Amino acid sequence: MKTKRILAGAVVAIAAAGIGAFASHTLFNTADGGDVAEAAQPAPQNAVAQLWTTPVTDPSGKPQSLNLFKGHPVVVNFWASWCGPCVEEMPALSQLQREYAHKGIEFVGLGVDSDKNVQTFLQKVRVEYPVFVVGFGGADLARAFGNNAGGLPYTVVIDAKGNVRSTKLGQIQPAELKRTLDAL
Repeated sequence: MKTKRILAGAVVAIAAAGIGAFASHTLFNTADGGDVAEAAQPAPQNAVAQLWTTPVTDPSGKPQSLNLFKGHPVVVNFWASWCGPCVEEMPALSQLQREYAHKGIEFVGLGVDSDKNVQTFLQKVRVEYPVFVVGFGGADLARAFGNNAGGLPYTVVIDAKGNVRSTKLGQIQPAELKRTLDAL
């Protein structure tokens, strides 16, 4: 009886290890054997075209156009008022916006949220770059840039020619983002 229990436990452990290895391979490797960092570079050009034509509003609900940023290097940050890591990185993004304004690099926040939530949030927290509301459809736009996990924050750096230079799921690392911006 004891041997059967040990054998059954071993079979379950082996099956769990196999499932874990498969999930790890599926989640962290691309079809060509590359890793996640390689898969994030570059996003399809149609995602950039989609960005410029995506309907957005300002926090008061007035329609706006992201097409104004076309032809400029831009850091696009997808965020939400209810996302703790998003809120935590906003001061660093504001600081980087001040540092790189002289190079013509624009920063844009896209709230994957409601107009009301974004407006209330911005009354409490000072953000020094333009913030627009893209609504919950912003998750689809972020997915077009390679955010298959659908997580926030998600940051995309686009050069003046419309090429995606980097993407980042999760909080930015200022030094890492600076290296990308210095190379623009």
